[in-house]
Amino acid sequence: MKNVLVMFSKSDRFFDMTARHETARSGHPARPPANSPIGPTGLRPHRLTEPSPLAPKEIPSSGRRGRGALTNDSGRFEHQARVLTDDGWDIPDAPTPLRTEVTAETARTILTRNTSPDVPFDRSINPYRGCEHGCVYCFARPTHAYMGLSAGLDFESKLFAKPNAATLLAKELSRKGYEPAPIAMGTNTDPYQPIEQTWRITRSVLEVLSDFNHPVTIVTKSVRVTRDLDILSDMAKRNLVKVALSVTTLDAKLARTMEPRASTPAKRMEAMKLLSEAGVPVGVMVAPIIPALNDAEIEKILTGAHYAGAQSAGFVLLRLPLEIKDLFEEWLKENLPDRADRVMSLIRSTRGGKAYDSDFSQRMRGTGPYAWQISRRFELACKKLGLARGGWNVDSSNFRVPGRDKQLELI
Repeated sequence: MKNVLVMFSKSDRFFDMTARHETARSGHPARPPANSPIGPTGLRPHRLTEPSPLAPKEIPSSGRRGRGALTNDSGRFEHQARVLTDDGWDIPDAPTPLRTEVTAETARTILTRNTSPDVPFDRSINPYRGCEHGCVYCFARPTHAYMGLSAGLDFESKLFAKPNAATLLAKELSRKGYEPAPIAMGTNTDPYQPIEQTWRITRSVLEVLSDFNHPVTIVTKSVRVTRDLDILSDMAKRNLVKVALSVTTLDAKLARTMEPRASTPAKRMEAMKLLSEAGVPVGVMVAPIIPALNDAEIEKILTGAHYAGAQSAGFVLLRLPLEIKDLFEEWLKENLPDRADRVMSLIRSTRGGKAYDSDFSQRMRGTGPYAWQISRRFELACKKLGLARGGWNVDSSNFRVPGRDKQLELI
């Protein structure tokens, strides 16, 4: 049982429930790990923004238009949890639209390294924290807890941009001893989410990579990637780039509900076609595959992508780490109540009876008969259509630091 202090505020009309940090929410760590950037005590040295004062279900549905998550629970590392309650007056609140806020972040490094054995890259770039696409299933949502924010509505409305990304990248690539290898973009948050239209950070990063002859792979759900066809087609001539469009469903209504601010499925297929016609190697990611929700569309998505010019394909089974499980279940019960129990039951059947298993050997594909069936169907469809599995081959051999060769000639 939680040891809580409950305070009622007439002006704010919610209960402020402050839990002792020793009694964290069930299923989540009471404190961040010892190597966490917010410190072993759970007290961060400084914060870019205050934790969201919004409580679960604080935004009426009319104010959540175009958002994926339904609620905004406090981050798992926060000592306070705020819970909305009815004051009994039955006076409806005026709907308040949830607007997107972007904060400029002065990053110190831009390359993120990883040693995960189940991903085909060891370094990546994320120009933004948070993602306005609002995909309810996004496995990156829990990372917002490190900013003192919620994995729910905060993740898709309180965003952070790294305007110095290109400068940092050029500096890191110029370091003595740097060994080139493909850099992945779109592995955490989408590099072509709506705010890229204004901030243009992804484009500036591509310009640096092109200057250095450095290979890059991109995964996106946005047709905005075609804005950079001039750079991408030039890099493609040097075998420096590959782009994959992530397509979850061809059902526009389901896509609108599940990934509200991503490009429509038709637009993503159109982007594949435009990229292919411009000579850019393009693939399709059927991700995530959700049992009893979109798994029936595997063959249709692959066929459509093949005709749009995709040369390769990959898939990922739905992942529900940390807060995502509750957010996704909540979304299911709200939007598909007749299927919610069936979907979650099948998900657990692919994860050894749990909602999620982080083991590297199965987190992307799952286990059990249902997971095997999905994998086998995907394999057969790719073979029939001539789609390569994976296929992220790009060239690292021509990497060079601009100006360095000329400088050596003068010595």
